[in-house]
Amino acid sequence: MTSPVLVGRVAALWRHPVKSMASEALSEVDVSWHGLTGDRRWAFVRDDVARNGFPWLTIRQRPDLVRYRPTFTEPDRPDSSGVTVATPSGKEFDVLDPVLAAELGVGVRAMKLDRGTFDALPLSLLTTRTVADLGTLVDADLDIRRFRPNLVVEAVGDAEFPEDAWVGRGLRIGGLRMRADRRDKRCAIVNVDPETAHRDPGILRTVARERDLCLGVYGSVVEPGRVAVGDAVLLDP
Repeated sequence: MTSPVLVGRVAALWRHPVKSMASEALSEVDVSWHGLTGDRRWAFVRDDVARNGFPWLTIRQRPDLVRYRPTFTEPDRPDSSGVTVATPSGKEFDVLDPVLAAELGVGVRAMKLDRGTFDALPLSLLTTRTVADLGTLVDADLDIRRFRPNLVVEAVGDAEFPEDAWVGRGLRIGGLRMRADRRDKRCAIVNVDPETAHRDPGILRTVARERDLCLGVYGSVVEPGRVAVGDAVLLDP
């Protein structure tokens, strides 16, 4: 019987407690059928477009959302949302605080999403090699957070954009089993620098020209489990 093949190790784990706000770095995390615990379980919606099928307030409308830093904590009392948000000015609010919503815009409110809200599938995986390869194409040192992955893998070997070869295959990562279902089609959010909120349209143009708009992979959970930085990433035969 053929054994799984080592294709890399987990270099970083990122959770996004609030859709389009900053990423939260983790050393380990439980992964359920609906993704990482606490990932994209909150979003801000715009009441004026609530019926258009895409009510979310995102980086597209407000690039500075990436400078709002949410932290997920298990709620310890009935009136706690379990998420606090540090604003660019240094103030800290519960995600449900109306003062925070008012700062984000007129008619904006927080919404809880019990199973998360994802563009496609509950897991996104990206290798450090892929970000480095794209950085070579755009002649820039790119911050991996602009691509908003959950699982960052340092791949073995010297193949370019290595996760492309994993599509349609199973991966074992710590206690998690997942499937790399398809390539991750990108949008204008990748243009926004996660530290400065500065836009660089050349990033998406390059991904479109060189990669058919795709970078990294989306995945689904086959067997829930715990994942930690440093875990081996094994590709099923």
